[in-house]
This record gives sequence, C-alpha cells and structure tokens, in this order.
Amino acid sequence: MNVFAIVLGVVDIIVCISLVLLVVFQEGNDKGMGVIGGGADTFFGKEKGRTIDKKLKRFTSLLAILFAVITVVLYLIIARNL
Repeated sequence: MNVFAIVLGVVDIIVCISLVLLVVFQEGNDKGMGVIGGGADTFFGKEKGRTIDKKLKRFTSLLAILFAVITVVLYLIIARNL
C-alpha cells in the first residue's frame, strides 16, 4: 500500500472523529424544560451562544466537506493500486 494512502487514511480517521465530536458538542434547537423557567440567558449570553453555535455549525460543514473529499480521494488512490 502506498505511504500517501496510509497517511491520507490516518488524516481521514482524525477528521471523522473530530466531526463526530463537533456534532456531539452542538446544542440542539430544543431547549427542553429550560424554556418554561426562562433560563439564565441575558442579552449578552444569548448573542454569545448564537455566535459560538454559528461558528460550530460552519466549522462542522467545512469539516464534513473535507471528510467527503478526502474519502473520495482515498478511494481513488486505493482503487488505482489494485
């Protein structure tokens, strides 16, 4: 097996694990029972949460595209060597 394919496979696994972790860390759209009590959100807390959540969603999208591209390239490299 090609050394480049092995390195690309390791990078693909790292991107995959970090993508899963990013999805787990994101806050869902449901607030659950916190909506009833009003929560502890202030004006600044709401804005900060939205910007962090927005950045997480954008980074998740970029990481998902990177994962797809690396996986396709890895498949093409391995298929060519067979």
